This record gives sequence, C-alpha cells and structure tokens, in this order.
Amino acid sequence: MNTEDVVKNLLKNIGENPKREGLQDTPRRVSKMFKEIFRGYDKTQHPNITTFKNGADGLVYDQMIIDEGNYYSHCEHHMVPFFGEYYFAYIPHPKGKILGLSKVARIVDYHSAKLQVQERLVNDVVDDLWKALDNDEYPPVGMALVMRGRHLCKEMRGVKKQGVMTTIELRGALKNDMNARQEFLKFVNGGK
Repeated sequence: MNTEDVVKNLLKNIGENPKREGLQDTPRRVSKMFKEIFRGYDKTQHPNITTFKNGADGLVYDQMIIDEGNYYSHCEHHMVPFFGEYYFAYIPHPKGKILGLSKVARIVDYHSAKLQVQERLVNDVVDDLWKALDNDEYPPVGMALVMRGRHLCKEMRGVKKQGVMTTIELRGALKNDMNARQEFLKFVNGGK
C-alpha cells in the first residue's frame, strides 16, 4: 500500500470523505509533504559537514563559537510536531578543525526530519558534529547543545498544557569545566 492509499484510508477512518472537493488532492499532497519533512530517513540527504583546518587562513581560533536557530520535528509517540530553539557551542582545538558556518543548522534540520524524541535529537546532532571535528589527534575541546521545545502531543492532546522541554548534551570542557559551562549557559539564558 502506498502513502496516498494510507492517507485515503486514514481520511475514511476519521469520518471524512476522501472524494470530497477539498480533499481530493490531499493524499498526493500529504505523500509529497512526508518525503520532505521526514527526509532524515534518507541517508543520501545527509548534509556534507564542511570543516577547515584551524589556522589555515592565518587565524587560530580557540574560543567558544556559538550558533543558535530554530528546529521542527515530530514526536515518535503521536506523530505530531514539536519545535523550538537550539543553542549550539563548541571550542575548537587550536590544531584541529572548525565547522563551516551553515553546517550546524543543516545537521539539526536533518536529524529533526524524522520521528524523534528530543533527548535522542540532542545526542544525534552532537554525535554527528563531534565526529566531523574529531580527527583523533585533535578533537574539539568542548561541545554543547541545548534544545528547548514545545510539544504538541502535550499541548493539543492529553494534559493540554503549554510548556517547554529543555534537553542538554555537554561534552569535553563544556561538560567538565564549570566556567566554560556557565559562560555558555549564561548566553543561552539571555545573559542572566
């Protein structure tokens, strides 16, 4: 059974008529949308993580680099969206590698594009980015990711309460060095 047939059956099962004017093209649209929003299952769509040798352009950078943005995913328990903000940081090794500017957002989007739980999502993103920077001899000094998410499985069904879930993955100095960790978390919390 293809996705369009599944959607037609779903429409029938919830009491709708898939032949109704407004729904006639819905199975095709949903099938097309699923390919887009669940592209994380397609390994050929995994983004290339461009890295550069730290210092290759004459500048050796060994301070914290922070990126932030939004993400959208789907709960693996109810298949409804969860979404929010992410805050990523890493400290490159002076003799190691640095990430290309857009790579964090692309990796977050890729891992978000499948049925997920937020706890796995933070881990998957950090695993992927850590591996890209870890050349065995000079791994990153530290790495961290904070994700805050609103879960529609909590807000629109069940308890029907708004709220934000926060998950954190810390590695290296951003886990073990209290000053580095506090510097990052202060940024995440808007300087507070």
